[in-house]
Amino acid sequence: MTQAGAGRSAGGAGSTVTRNASAPQRQRATETRQAVLSAVGEVKGTTGELASTLSKLATRPPTSLLNRGLSGLNGVFKRHLDYGSNQLPWIQGALGGITTLTEASSEVAHPDMQLALLRMSGPKLQAATSGTLLLAAWVDFLNLADVVLRECPAYSIEKLVVDMHRVQGMVEPSMTALASADPEKVEAVATALPDVMGELTREFQSLEEGARVAMERSGQIMAVAQLVEMLTMVSAMRLALPRLPPAAPATLGTGLVVGSNGVMVGSQVVVSAEWVETMRRLVQAGVLSAPAVSAAVRIHAGMTMAQASGELPQGVRDALGEGPEVRAMHETGRAGAGMGEAPKHHVLPREHREWFEQRGFTGDMDIDRFCVRMERASHEAIHGGGDWRLGRLWPGEWNRMIMKVLGEAEEEVGRMLTRNEVLEIVAREMGRYKIPMSFVSGRR
Repeated sequence: MTQAGAGRSAGGAGSTVTRNASAPQRQRATETRQAVLSAVGEVKGTTGELASTLSKLATRPPTSLLNRGLSGLNGVFKRHLDYGSNQLPWIQGALGGITTLTEASSEVAHPDMQLALLRMSGPKLQAATSGTLLLAAWVDFLNLADVVLRECPAYSIEKLVVDMHRVQGMVEPSMTALASADPEKVEAVATALPDVMGELTREFQSLEEGARVAMERSGQIMAVAQLVEMLTMVSAMRLALPRLPPAAPATLGTGLVVGSNGVMVGSQVVVSAEWVETMRRLVQAGVLSAPAVSAAVRIHAGMTMAQASGELPQGVRDALGEGPEVRAMHETGRAGAGMGEAPKHHVLPREHREWFEQRGFTGDMDIDRFCVRMERASHEAIHGGGDWRLGRLWPGEWNRMIMKVLGEAEEEVGRMLTRNEVLEIVAREMGRYKIPMSFVSGRR
């Protein structure tokens, strides 16, 4: 029996009518999936370039004189190269998880469940995107250090060791939080990233200036201009660190202008209309948050100072699309959004974990990924009241009901349900119980 047939056997002919009536929602899900894949493609392209650069730096032979370069000096700087390379696996793992979720969304017929699965990829996408920006910044510093070692013998190696240690200490906390894949930590890092990038930008420029001054003091005046030019050329600033913002407003893309007191003031016009459209779709579908996207736009535009107000600037809202989803978003945490104490409801009952695992709910599709935040009263209501033991006696109690419906569906089709068939049935019952189809991760 087909997946659609399994859904009808458990819920009646009404599901066909629902699908026919949801063409706009299916179109929205398709566009959102394309936006997710576009964002993933961009991150993959950047990580590929960074992996290549890291490999070249690690294998580039040191100078024949004094053994200078990141790969020389008895391996003093090898740990900094390794730190960069060690970030690639978790970023690639996050991208793999997103691919799993996007594929699952394309295989489910219910458009609301398609969007819900795509929203589940949001924290991974945000972590990979922010992690790639930080890694690109770190590669900037590795490039800079390699040039300084090779071309600026007057710059103290001991000082450069201290400089790189300090900069890595600035990068590590944010990178560790992103690698954890904890949605709240990822969101916090993403929204604070412009400040981090601003500090890194100042460190980069300070190191550049230190190298120039060291050359001048050593009497190598003729080599100074050549050194500065080389430092500019080897830097991957286009991918990572923005310039410090000027006081005057600037234009970003087409019609996206913000004054000097707002976000996105900068001199770099590096955000394409296609990128803005991708971000707009992801924000409006709830895959990424507007504050996190606002922070990314700030970085791309060269704005690295925190915004004084918690309200999103008009320029960002205009770029992302002035809709109710965007207007409702402010730079606030979960407690500020009134979600701090909201319980998490496992849509797929935890006591039947093994049953679901046998039907494909493992890894990025683990049942702990399928939780929804609900008001306490609503959560207790679907479980039959405050005492879950008594609630289990009520046939309409969620856990009892959903397992009964799934069991009956398996009996009718005469085989084990597939993961997608389970999701179809669960989506229908969530709609019937008015449970919001917006999943968050629970704690196992």
